[in-house]
Formats: sequence, structure tokens, C-alpha cells
Amino acid sequence: MGKLFRNMAPYWKTVVVIFFLLVVQAYCDLALPQYTSDIIDVGIINGGVEHILPEKITEESYGMVTMLMNEEEKAAWENSYEKDGGIYSLKKLSREDLEALDDELLIPMVLAYEIHGNAEASKTVMAEGISYEQMEEMTKQARSSVESMIETTGKSTVKSMALQYTILCNREAGLNGDDMQISYLISAGLKMLGIALLMGIVTVLVGLLASRVGAGVGRDLREKVFGKVIRFSNAEIDKFSTASLITRSTNDIQQVQMVSTMLLRMVLFAPIMGVGGILKVIGTGAGMGWIIALAVMVLIGFVMLLVSITMPKFKIMQTLVDRVNLVSREILTGLSVIRAFGREKREEERFDEANRELTKTQLFTNRMMSVMMPGMMIIMNGTAILITWVAAKKIDMGAIQVGAMTAFITYAMQIVMSFLMLTMMSIMLPRAGVAAERIDEVLKTKSTIEDKKEAETFEMERGVVRYDHVYFTYPDAKADVLTDIDFVAKPGEVTAIIGSTGCGKSTLVNLLPRFYDVRKGAITIDGKDIRDMKMKDLRENIGFVPQKGVLFSGTITSNLKFGKHDATEREIEEAAEIAQAMEFIEEKKDKFDSAIAQGGSNVSGGQKQRLAIARAIVKKPKILVFDDSFSALDMKTDAVLRKALMEKVKDSTLLIVAQRISTIIHADRILVLDEGRIVGMGTHEELLKNCEVYEQIARSQLSAKELGLEEEEA
Repeated sequence: MGKLFRNMAPYWKTVVVIFFLLVVQAYCDLALPQYTSDIIDVGIINGGVEHILPEKITEESYGMVTMLMNEEEKAAWENSYEKDGGIYSLKKLSREDLEALDDELLIPMVLAYEIHGNAEASKTVMAEGISYEQMEEMTKQARSSVESMIETTGKSTVKSMALQYTILCNREAGLNGDDMQISYLISAGLKMLGIALLMGIVTVLVGLLASRVGAGVGRDLREKVFGKVIRFSNAEIDKFSTASLITRSTNDIQQVQMVSTMLLRMVLFAPIMGVGGILKVIGTGAGMGWIIALAVMVLIGFVMLLVSITMPKFKIMQTLVDRVNLVSREILTGLSVIRAFGREKREEERFDEANRELTKTQLFTNRMMSVMMPGMMIIMNGTAILITWVAAKKIDMGAIQVGAMTAFITYAMQIVMSFLMLTMMSIMLPRAGVAAERIDEVLKTKSTIEDKKEAETFEMERGVVRYDHVYFTYPDAKADVLTDIDFVAKPGEVTAIIGSTGCGKSTLVNLLPRFYDVRKGAITIDGKDIRDMKMKDLRENIGFVPQKGVLFSGTITSNLKFGKHDATEREIEEAAEIAQAMEFIEEKKDKFDSAIAQGGSNVSGGQKQRLAIARAIVKKPKILVFDDSFSALDMKTDAVLRKALMEKVKDSTLLIVAQRISTIIHADRILVLDEGRIVGMGTHEELLKNCEVYEQIARSQLSAKELGLEEEEA
């Protein structure tokens, strides 16, 4: 959870705005049930009359009510009205004043209602000649009776009696009760409509802002992860695996983005609604809060049971996604090989196996989720039934009114829904939490190869490469791959490296651009340790052609400009001529503007290799490294290309890894590797005489006559 919120830190201002908008939304949402209650209790049952003081009252009724009051009540009563002919009109009073008068004048208004309903009592009260003492005694007894009624039937029921008398007074004074009722209903309805409209606008704004924050979080994470991965050394790439890094950059970030949006919409909103709903429930005075507490406890217990069952599955789900991604990538990449060996059926079974594992896990979690929703609905509906049953008794006793029960049910559902939101998020958060952990693992992983803080800008002058007693071990490996490698490669010379498969040839040249760092010893260029250079400066001066030619989607021009974006047309053509690529480029309709598909899948292996060589030459680097880059070329093209290379880039330091003797036969210096050690160094002729390993390789590829050994053997 902490990592999810930490990702939203850059958007804290928007989050604050969302919080305040959610408060407004919750206020509107919580206000509507009270209006529904008022429409039922006031608008329908009480004819639109909200307070017990009549809007207008006749002089006769005014006098009768006054006779039933004590001195304090008379003062409050008289201060509330002004006389207009034979009618008393209610002054403009605040809502708070009217509510206070409702409590203060309730008893005399109820007494007036009972006297009005009893004709004999009314005549007695209004008859002439009754003594003050008798009137006072009768009023005292009546008040005592009303107070007992309030205690037994509840204040709500007693107030309804007073309101009935208020309706009669308004009618006697000439007010139309139907008009008052319709006016109240229209007013309350318009207020509800306004609140609903405001709530709708706020909800849309919250959704918009939350979506923008979620999208921003996803964008930022993708940028951070990609920026981190692009700076990883080969060791870190191998540690995570390409398939896993793809999943973390796509599926995992998508999970975090989705949950970030839902956190702002639901997790922030739920507590606001829950607290607001509880305050409203307390305000109803219905005394049924224990029902909500019981419902929440049952709900939390139910969800915790589901979470405890599904949590282990969520933790392994992302690993299974990695597995499916890995298998899919391997199959799609090696499709031609699979078809060539007739392995389609076996690969389908391998994919099905990985897919079934993921599907089984997802089905399990989805089934648990499908159990959750009906369970939630049972709890919510059971809560509504329990509230109705308890409230029915309270209504019968006069403790609450029907509208109050309706409002209480609504508030209860809102509180339960708030907890429901939180519990639903608790189901989704584990998976998002796992995804966030996996993303954070990438972001916290430090590349083993980084610029030193004291690294200085380096301008390469000559390009003299020196391997000074270099040792290298792959991460987590026990034995050295390279042992005591010591040689110098100079500008204008070709330094070739040959040896059996797995002897460390590619590893040796991969150390030069710092794809890995040496374990012991040093590699220097012009006398400066490459670890003390900025990698940008180092790699800008190296033209590297990997063992496997890699092209990018675009055009031939865009690929050749990959290492030098400001290369001129002439420079591109010259590099293509040296790499012997002009022949097939000229045959294409769009020449250098011809499209290159992803991975160079629309060109042959030899064409791809020549374009990769041309791309390195365009840079005009001080050092050119060819890691077995001529293997896809035929012998004739190989020879012509090497000849052109020697003529055009004679000022550069050339390092060539090769399998074929013919490729390096004219090299100035040949290193022979065997099990990570240099077992021979010299020219072709020298090695034939002095290095048994080189001689064996040479004899396996060329005849004795071609090697010039025939006469010696004779």
C-alpha cells in the first residue's frame, strides 16, 4: 500500500483536490436520504408543515393556545407573532429558532389539539365564569398527561399531533393546505435535484482527475523502469530475464495504474462516507446502531476469510504470467526452428501447460470473487430486513417515524457499502502489491556497471587498446571465464581472436564497451582505464558489430544512422559500399528508404549482417569490434569486405572475432584462446609453427596445400 501511495506523491496537489471533491460528493450523497425522510414525514404525512407554529392563526385560536401556556411559553409565543387585523402571522424566524420553539411549545400545542378535538372540553375552556385557579389546575393536569404521553409513545408521535393542529390553524386562517404541501414537495424535490446534479458533476470530475493521476503514475513508472532497464548491464538483464522485464513493464504497471485510480475513487471515498454515515445515523436517534456494527463485523469476517484463502494464489499469479510470457516469446521467436524440427505439437503442449497453470490460478481467484458478491448482497439485504423489523416496533411505539426508518436504512446501506468498497479493494490490493514490489525490485536494483562519480570526459586520440592481465567471472559463476588475458591492439592493425566454441572470444570483446566489468586486471585505451571514463564517451568511440545482427524497424537509412544521427548521405553510401551492401540496396525500389521490419525479418541473414557492419562504420569510430560478424557472409563477399575495410578504416583499431581461418589469415596479430586463456599470439605463419591449437583449427578448415604446409610435410 505504501509503495502505491508513494507513486502518487508527484500528484499530491491533484490528490488533495480529489479529496475535497470526495468530501463534497459524500456530503451530497448523505444529504439525499434526509430529504427522502422529510418528504415522507413532512411532505406526505404532515401535509408540508415542518414546524408546529402555524403560519397564520385566528385570534380565537391564538387566545386559546395562550391560555394553555406558562409565562415563559407565553413570552416566546407572543414574540413569534404579529397581529394583522383578526389574524396573527408568524414572523420571519430562522430554522434554528423554529426548531427551538418546536421543543419549547410542543406541550401547549398538543393540548390545544386535544381541546380542539373535544368539543365539550373546548366549550368548558372558553366558557365565561371559569375561575383562574380552576383553569390553572386543569392545565396542570393536562400538561402532566402530555408529558407522560411523550415518555410512552415518543416525541415524534406527539409532535405529529401538534402538527395536525398547526394544519387546522393554517386552514382556519385561510391558508390552502394542499398548496402548502405541493409547495413543500416541489421545493424539496428541486433541492434533491440540485444536490444530485452537483453530485454528478463532482463524481465526473473525481473520475477524470483520478484517471489522470492513474495514467500519470503508469506513464512515470514505465519511464522509470525503461530508463533503469536501458542502463542495466548484461548481468542485471540475465538476472531478471527479458520475459520478466517485459511483464514488469507492461502487466505489472497496468495493475498498479488501475489500482491507483481505484484507490483515489474508492479507498479515499469509503472512509469519508463511512464516518459521515455514522454521524448521520447517530443524528437520527433511532437507537439501531448495533445493527450496523453487527453487519460490518460479519462483512469484515467474511472478506477476511476470502482474503486468507486467495492471498497465496495472488502471490504466485504474476510469476505464472512471467512463465506464459517467456514460453510465448520463445515459441514466436523460434517458430521457424520449431517447424523445421516438427515440434509444433510439443511446443503447443508446453504452452498449454503454462497457460493451464495460470488459468487454474485465475479461475480459483475469480471463483472466490464470485462468491464474495452474493455473500455481500446477502449481508446487505439481511441488514435491511433486520432494520425494518426493529424499526417497525419502534414506529408502533412512536419512537421514530416511517421517514426516519427509510433514512436509517439508506444510511446503513451507505456505511456497509463503504466497508464493502474497502474489502473489495483488499481483494485487489494483494495482486497490485505484488506488482508494485516487482516494479520496485527493478527500480532498486543498481547496475553493476555505472560511471564513477569522479569519471571525467575523455577524448580518445589514437585508440590503443590494452588488456592488462584481465580476469573475468560471470555473476554467480564459480570459475573464471577469462584468465590472465594480456595483449595490445593498435590503430592501423587488425587484432583477430580465434578459438573453439565457448572459449571466451565474445566475452573478451564484450568487456571493451563495458557490457561487463573485469574481475581483476584492467582494460585501458590510450593508457586510461575504461572504468575511469564516462560510458557515453567510451561507447561513442567504439563501433560494435554483435555476433547476431540486430536491426530496428524503420528504413535502411534510419538503421545506418543509428550510431550517428547527423550522418550525411555520402557517409551512409560510403559505409554501405565498404560493407558490400550497395548491391542489394540498389536492387530495392526505394533504395535507402526501403522499409526494414522489426528485427530485420524482411532481409536475409547476410544482408542483415552487412547492414550491421555498415552501421558501425558510419560512426567512424576509433575502435571497431567485429564479434564473429562475417560468419553469415559467403567467402567471396567476406574477402572483398575485409579488403575494403583495411583500405578505408586503416586508422582505426580493429578487433575481429572469427571462426574461419580465412577471415583472419592476414591479420597483424592473432590471439588463440583455449578455455579462457591465450595459448598463442602472433601472425598466421608464426602460429602454424608455434601453436598446436591454432594448427588444429587451421587443418580442420583448410587443406595443407592452402596452408602452405604440404612441402614441409613432404
